[in-house]
Amino acid sequence: MKKGKEVTIYDIASELKISVATVSRALKDDPVVSKKTKKKIFELAEKMGYRTNHFARSLRTQETNTIGFMIHELNSNFANSVLLGVEKVTTEAGYDLIIAHSSESYDKEVANARNLFNKRVDGLIASLSFDTKQYDHFKQFKDKGVPVIFFDRVEKGNDNTVVVIDNYKAGYDATQHLIDQGCRRVAHITSNLNRNVYAERYRGYKDALADNGLDRDENLVLVDNLSEKAGIDSAHKLLKQKRKFDGAFITNDFVAAAFIKTLKENGIKVPEDVAVVGFNNDAIAHLIEPSLTTINYPGIEMGEIAARTLINHIKGVSNLQQLNTLIINSDLIVRESSQKKKKGKV
Repeated sequence: MKKGKEVTIYDIASELKISVATVSRALKDDPVVSKKTKKKIFELAEKMGYRTNHFARSLRTQETNTIGFMIHELNSNFANSVLLGVEKVTTEAGYDLIIAHSSESYDKEVANARNLFNKRVDGLIASLSFDTKQYDHFKQFKDKGVPVIFFDRVEKGNDNTVVVIDNYKAGYDATQHLIDQGCRRVAHITSNLNRNVYAERYRGYKDALADNGLDRDENLVLVDNLSEKAGIDSAHKLLKQKRKFDGAFITNDFVAAAFIKTLKENGIKVPEDVAVVGFNNDAIAHLIEPSLTTINYPGIEMGEIAARTLINHIKGVSNLQQLNTLIINSDLIVRESSQKKKKGKV
């Protein structure tokens, strides 16, 4: 299909018999142009189907008014809530958002980074895939002075600015809560320990056990992905062990829901036999029976802070070199799935 001719400011100027400079200033909302003239220009521009040439403008200003957003997955409440926070701030600030999804693939993450770099984004907000080990694909942004902020799954060091929760404290608090409920053999179901989020939660889990004089049994630590199958398989593996477990700290609510369902199908009562704590405070935590105790992961706030920090740097309001780690508060939300003692119900 043949494209129609693009309407230009010259066409508008010719139609209204005014100068091209006046049309250009009016479309930029320059106060030099009277409101009456602006009204005529805007009305005609809309009628003729005029579109601002952002590409030409970006060549002049060296800015595209776009921000890249790289995420490892989009099929989770947490990822969507971060995106909501980012989008709220970027929209208010007049920036467009280009979303790239790695599907937990390092190769796709590298390709996405190259694509966003070539699209000349003014800044980048990124969360790493499971198997990312090299970070050279972000160097091209820094070499060109394009700011990059990492969130959730991050690369620390190299003067990176990262936005995270205190995953160590969250892991410690979740495990301590289970111990306070009388659990003595606490399982930990987690994911790739090469990623900061899972490594720090695991470290908190280990330290809580040690501080309470409890032995750590590595047979109770299961590393898998974040799928429904992982929750089911983890439950079956633990049920087959000779030594019974009485608590489980699970690093994802969706996995925890599948885990609880499998326990119940095998005659295990939650929380009477096994107390369970999840992570994220996803919607499913309210829907399963019993309702799930979990760590609240404030995704919207994380997205807003990451976007606001990035835009402030782009506009010269702040200097990322003076920032390093921005930590957002998270807390334990106690519900039915962990309350062996039935105290302190929230």
